[in-house]
Amino acid sequence: MSAELTESVPTFADPWPAREKITISGVRTIVTAPEGIPLVVVRIDTDTDGLYGLGCATFTQRWKAVRTMVDDHLARLLIGRYPGDIGDLVRLCGFAGYWRNGPVINNAISGIDQALWDIAGKRAGLPVHELLGGKVRAAVDTYIHAAGTTIEETLERAQSFVDQGWRYIRLQQATPGSGGYGAPRLRGEYPDAPYPDGWSARDYLRRTPRLFEQARSTLPEHVELLHDVHSRLTPKDALWLARALEPYRLFFLEDILPPEHWDRLPEIRSATSTPIAVGELTTSMTEAIQLIRNGGVDLIRSHISDIGGLTPARKLAALAELSGVRTAWHGPGDTSPIGAAANVALDINSVAFGIQEGHLYNDATHEVFPGTLRIEDGWLRPNETPGWGIDIDEQAAARFAPGLSGHDAWAAGVRRPDGALVEP
Repeated sequence: MSAELTESVPTFADPWPAREKITISGVRTIVTAPEGIPLVVVRIDTDTDGLYGLGCATFTQRWKAVRTMVDDHLARLLIGRYPGDIGDLVRLCGFAGYWRNGPVINNAISGIDQALWDIAGKRAGLPVHELLGGKVRAAVDTYIHAAGTTIEETLERAQSFVDQGWRYIRLQQATPGSGGYGAPRLRGEYPDAPYPDGWSARDYLRRTPRLFEQARSTLPEHVELLHDVHSRLTPKDALWLARALEPYRLFFLEDILPPEHWDRLPEIRSATSTPIAVGELTTSMTEAIQLIRNGGVDLIRSHISDIGGLTPARKLAALAELSGVRTAWHGPGDTSPIGAAANVALDINSVAFGIQEGHLYNDATHEVFPGTLRIEDGWLRPNETPGWGIDIDEQAAARFAPGLSGHDAWAAGVRRPDGALVEP
């Protein structure tokens, strides 16, 4: 090929002839916060009237960085390309910056990846789960969070969810300190300590088994119980807790170790009958693969935006199936409704499905995202319309301007009674 011809070819042109004359004409982010939680959505437009896709790129705590990554760095790689080459496009986005992985780049790629899958579904006239191979179940079971200041308050909340049809409930009771996770804060519990609002692992370990002892004698026997440690224990304390909870038959015990100690998960898992669920803090598919292949988890909990979107997550689900591990994708309020739809598409399609974290979106979110999935009697079903079946009302989205995440301020206060920071 002559130098003149080489120079005439756009740098990011299709590397091979496209099957159809459809090209990407625009890539941009939309950030909105209808529940006060910044949600990042990527919109990819094409040169075909009315054909566009939406994807979840939500990294709530660093949403401005994700927005910059998409709008200023990755969009130019995609403009003019054929949207059907999803695998090549997302790999290009990952390799172009040389250093790769991490939550900023992977969330940015996830938004692009999921938007391209949305376009693929719309072009085919099929929901995304059918593009993945179709259903292996009619609906997916979800779990919901019950929390309170006391054991009694926590279990009252749990019973109200049971009455509404839920069969899986995560229990979190308040523990001393402003750094308590998933439950109301108890301030000033250590008045003579350097940091009176501190969090004590020893107090947490004493209180948590009591919660589940009472739960098993109070809640119906068929109700499955879950608990999130939130990555705060040492390996020895994690093993002690897992063993102490064995009589109460938890469905899973989540994030018992911080990522820095994940290499110790296999020995803990092999020494307890309590199922171990980890992966919320994985920031690449490679990290998630290691959790499965090294025998450290019974359920993989990745936030699929953090590992790069639907494309890597479907590969991870296949590995989980082949390894006897189940999926339990992360899905709280800092997953957009589009991200939640991606979770359910995988859940409905994968034999490895274990459970899906549920979130009850408020009315404002349903207004901003028409088509948002609704949990009914604890069950989630996917939309049957092409793509994700979810749109975004940009006028409504603009009414809920995002601010900086409150997580920074909260994390700064998660300390031990001596004042040392604790993993948040």
